[in-house]
Amino acid sequence: MAPGSTKKVLVLGGTGAMGVYLVPELASMGYQVTVVSLDNVVSDNPLVTYIQANAKDNSFLHGLLQERYDAIVDFMIYQTKEFSEKYDMLLSSTNHYIFLSSYRVYSNSVPIREDSPRLLDVSGDKDFLATEDYALYKAREEDILRASNFNNWTIVRPAITYSKFRYQLVTLEANTVIYRAIKKLPVLLPKEAMHVQATMSWAGDVAKMLARLVLNPAAIKETYTVATSEHHTWEEIANYYKEIIGLEYITVDRETYLSFFDPQHAKAARYQLLYDRCFNRIIDNSKILQVTGLKQSDLMPLKDGLKKELSALPIDYVWIPSTISERMDAYLKIKRTR
Repeated sequence: MAPGSTKKVLVLGGTGAMGVYLVPELASMGYQVTVVSLDNVVSDNPLVTYIQANAKDNSFLHGLLQERYDAIVDFMIYQTKEFSEKYDMLLSSTNHYIFLSSYRVYSNSVPIREDSPRLLDVSGDKDFLATEDYALYKAREEDILRASNFNNWTIVRPAITYSKFRYQLVTLEANTVIYRAIKKLPVLLPKEAMHVQATMSWAGDVAKMLARLVLNPAAIKETYTVATSEHHTWEEIANYYKEIIGLEYITVDRETYLSFFDPQHAKAARYQLLYDRCFNRIIDNSKILQVTGLKQSDLMPLKDGLKKELSALPIDYVWIPSTISERMDAYLKIKRTR
């Protein structure tokens, strides 16, 4: 009998970068999986049911949770206040709640282990600490779980995870990286980050790790950094993109790079660059490997994983240029006319 036979797992926001690999992984283990997402997806697996809905809608969620699931894997993004008002309903409705945090909670330490200092606890940047930056609200929500009366949670902290239609380069995403490669346009990257070590994990490997935490007694009230231990400089990663899809790149200073971001998102982009992408992110993943029974040799090498995902892109997919890409073009045009 499969490990998940007759057990029901609810995956909230399960059609994203990690969810698209986690859902079939859970089904292959025998779990009955229900996925809630804003996307309209038709299941081709009798063990998987998709529901198109807003998982943040409390009335919908309350009705859904009456079914009572053995485990919930939660990919939803909550602000701190929102999570503080919702966690009780979630945790009281399941035997095992898996909370998706992020490795971005960590401060600048090498290697990163689960007990490494968090930015929330050690940063001296008062302006940063006064924000609801991603790295901070994830840490605050971790604290809400730890301070609660519940004992049925697991916190997972994925590193940068690449997947179908999800390809990162420093703080750039696929809509800039792939679009500019297709159009034979260079990306502009911050020179301050180029020699910094980064960790990027394949979503298929992250899914294997997450699936093996579900209803695992050893995972209860534990925290795991869910990632490969392989690491490369951003320059090496940029050269992988160059080799695989012909993406050229030019380095610029940090402030020039940040000027390409929309003013509405400029502060978040700055913090992401300064407090993550410019930190050496080298992961000690021994804890997650031990609890899941996986080995580092089981995990996809970065270059191979990028080739696998990029080669699977549909050739007729239309990439829309991002505002970042448009600002890069404007900058390059000015540079050429000088």
